[in-house]
Amino acid sequence: IEYLGFEPDEVVRASDRVETYYEYARELVEAGGAYTCTCGGEEFSALKNDARACPHRDKNAATTLEEFEAMVDGAYDPGDIVLRVRTDIEHRNPALRDWVAFRMIDTPHPREEAAGYRCWPMLDFQSGIDDHEFSITHIIRGIDLQDSAKRQGFVYDYFGWEYPEVVHWGHVQIDAYDVAMSTSTIKERIEAGELDGWDDPRAPTVAGLRRRGIRGKAIVEAMTELGTSTSNVDLAMSSIYAANRELIDDESDRRFFVRDGVEKTLLGGPETAEPPLHPDHEERGTRSIPVGGAVRVEPDDVPPNGKRVWLKGLGPVRHTRNAFEFTGDDIEVVREGDVNVVHWVPADESVPLRLRTMDGDATGRAEPGIASHDPDEVVQFERIGFAKIDRHGNGESVAYFAHR
Repeated sequence: IEYLGFEPDEVVRASDRVETYYEYARELVEAGGAYTCTCGGEEFSALKNDARACPHRDKNAATTLEEFEAMVDGAYDPGDIVLRVRTDIEHRNPALRDWVAFRMIDTPHPREEAAGYRCWPMLDFQSGIDDHEFSITHIIRGIDLQDSAKRQGFVYDYFGWEYPEVVHWGHVQIDAYDVAMSTSTIKERIEAGELDGWDDPRAPTVAGLRRRGIRGKAIVEAMTELGTSTSNVDLAMSSIYAANRELIDDESDRRFFVRDGVEKTLLGGPETAEPPLHPDHEERGTRSIPVGGAVRVEPDDVPPNGKRVWLKGLGPVRHTRNAFEFTGDDIEVVREGDVNVVHWVPADESVPLRLRTMDGDATGRAEPGIASHDPDEVVQFERIGFAKIDRHGNGESVAYFAHR
């Protein structure tokens, strides 16, 4: 929440409020709005689909309360009994017919404070109670939860409460990802070892975007532009990238990173290169890169034999006899369009770096100054794009690619 730029007024954990849900369940039973049911799942489903009441539907409140207290005490096993909300058994939508409000769960809650509870509310009951208690006036929900408002409406009617206004949002699919925007799908791929975790750069998750250096504000701006609609929509990552670029460009130092570099002996030229830390901020100074006797460039940047390139921040070289020979040409050769500007790193003092991207890892070497950046800092690898430094150690630096 804080990452997205919001500050909650209060943090409430449902697992701290189980006793509150029990109290409302008791009131609902006394109001004639709920009953305990020991039908098997398939048995009740068949009855429900035929719009027929189960044998327990007319159970009196006293018996229901007695059995519910036994549920609270943990006297039943999972599947033995549930507490159902008494709705309209002939409702045209079978999903709304006498839905389950409480069930038994044996798996201990991960929070120690709640590990002793075995009778747990279903989400529609729990959130419905919370929305009333916290005076919620508007609810934003996914289109797949349209039935939730209708289910909760029965509870609100029993208690005489006014239901909040609901805005439904269609499914949002983010382009540029090969992984479906589905928690179950992502979880399956993590368990299968196809993804490293929820923050894998290939996963369409907030954690993944954050680890890549995408600011929360950029996500909020892009989502706000979409607006709310019950139609399914595609969110273009380009809109998030554009918003993020506006936020990080000015503060991101520039660095060189060469992927799968080709080493070339350097003949002549300065011993040290001094490219700017940021082209628009001379006051930040330059970064000193020791050149040494050889450099690495990307394979596609090696010119044909006899042709020239401009090593950015260093100067012009001609590809001669499988080496780069410094020529001393003026920058005008670049302005005239005769010579391409390419990035490079020193062959000897460069740093191994692994760049994690949505398309897999890219390996190469970065200029030595990359080691001075702390984890979570964002830099721009010139001619490649922005990346967030993740860690240094084990013989390499690791960064996560954000966008161009």
